[in-house]
Amino acid sequence: MKPTEELMEEHRAIKMMLAIMENIADRLDAGQRIDPGNLEKIPKFIRDYADSCHHAKEEGLLFKELEAAGMPVEGGPITVMLQEHEMGRVFVVRIADAIDRYQKGDPEANKDVAESMRNYIGLLGLHIDKEDQILYPLADDRLSPEAQRRLSEGFERIEQDVIGSGRHEEFQSMLQEFQNTYLRE
Repeated sequence: MKPTEELMEEHRAIKMMLAIMENIADRLDAGQRIDPGNLEKIPKFIRDYADSCHHAKEEGLLFKELEAAGMPVEGGPITVMLQEHEMGRVFVVRIADAIDRYQKGDPEANKDVAESMRNYIGLLGLHIDKEDQILYPLADDRLSPEAQRRLSEGFERIEQDVIGSGRHEEFQSMLQEFQNTYLRE
């Protein structure tokens, strides 16, 4: 599997979480109570899976290989992706803060949780499309087989050293549980 295919596979898991978040936001808007324990797992998933794993592979490895292959960092797609990663981190802080208030019984928090989730969903949905349709095909065209090999090895190091063995299975299990709870009715 090419490194970009691995990243696209991770995108599928992130998009599943986005669909779950959309359903939760709809439920909150309708006044339904959401299990606070489930809510607090959402920013953790985003931070651990989307950011510490997926974005780490892009920022720490892919973007550097693209720069070495001649893609400018300033003013090009890499800059846009980095800016969007930072915007996503800001939205995740807002989601986590609103969830904390929700757990403490703040009557306005459900609206804030839903709004913050939708802001993140909007950003990440477009961001993923840009990477899948523009950035990754550029990477596949520009990166040599040697660069692709370095990326694959680097991705494996991140999986082992940063994420840890068995974590992907935990993430998939949580997504399946959330899918059954929030997407199947």
